[in-house]
Order: sequence, then structure tokens, then C-alpha cells
Amino acid sequence: MILSDVSIKKLIRDKKLIVRGLSPTAIQPSSIDLSLGSDALILKYWNTKGVLDLDSKMEHQKISAKKEIVIPAHSFILATTKEFIQLPDNISAFVEGRSSVGRMGLFIQNASVVGPGFKGKLTLELYNANILPIRLKTGRRICQLILFQMDRPAQNPYKGKYQGQKKTTPTKAFLDED
Repeated sequence: MILSDVSIKKLIRDKKLIVRGLSPTAIQPSSIDLSLGSDALILKYWNTKGVLDLDSKMEHQKISAKKEIVIPAHSFILATTKEFIQLPDNISAFVEGRSSVGRMGLFIQNASVVGPGFKGKLTLELYNANILPIRLKTGRRICQLILFQMDRPAQNPYKGKYQGQKKTTPTKAFLDED
């Protein structure tokens, strides 16, 4: 069940859901708007072997993003949310791009479900599908967190390799055992 604004506000008020840095207007009818943080990375394509794989650590370059981030045309970067979230063990979430941003040609993804028990800033995958660069001001609403209640608390809440991240975090797939 997707949570309503009433349920989201109650969870925050009861300190069961923590969202640090939340704007007073961020809670929408069925989501929380999150904004662009001031930390971003771009893959050092020139340092690759011409191919990416899941078994190798990738090198990234920090993008200066104090006031804005410019995403070149047809480019992919990683960025982070300004807000720090902490989900209880019975709430999970999806991150979706805002429609207004998507209509500019910016695709926003957060690899999959944000697991119950996750705490940290969310790393966002941003792809500019436009033929022009896109300039984004830090602190501007960029995506939405859609919360849903699970049928019961997770027996094993999230404790993975991205737990507690405070800045943009590149893939750690090379740490996977499969």
C-alpha cells in the first residue's frame, strides 16, 4: 500500500520515518519530494579499458556542484539527494524522477527499491537524453520518494554496502560474491 501525505506526516511526527533537511512543502499527496545535493561524480571514461564490468572498481571524478550541476548532452552522472533518510523496518520506497524534470529529457533512477531499514542520502543515477546540456541548481526538487508499507516488518532489514552513505557513492558491485 502506497502511503498518503497523512500517513507520511504521522510517521515523521512519531519519529518512525526520519527525513533530515526536509522542505516544509516537500510532502506531496503520495510522496516526498527530494532535492539535489551538492555532491556529484562522473565516470573517468578515459581511464577504462574500453569496457565496463561488474567485477572491477570504477574510477570517478568529483563534479564541483556547490550551486549547480551541468550535465552534458547524452551523459550519465551520479548525484545525491540533499536529504538524509532513515526508513523503519516495515516501510520500503521507490525513487522516481519528477515529471517536470523528465520532460526536459533528464532520466532519474535509483537502482531499485530502497530497502526497509535503509539510512543515508540516496545516490541518484542521472542521464541527460537531450541534445543540450541540462543545468540543475543544487537544492532544487528533482525526484520523489514513494513510500509503501510492507505486510510486516522485515526479518532482515537493509544492512548492505550502501548503508549510511553521506555522499554520492559509485557502484560497489565488484564487492558482490556472485
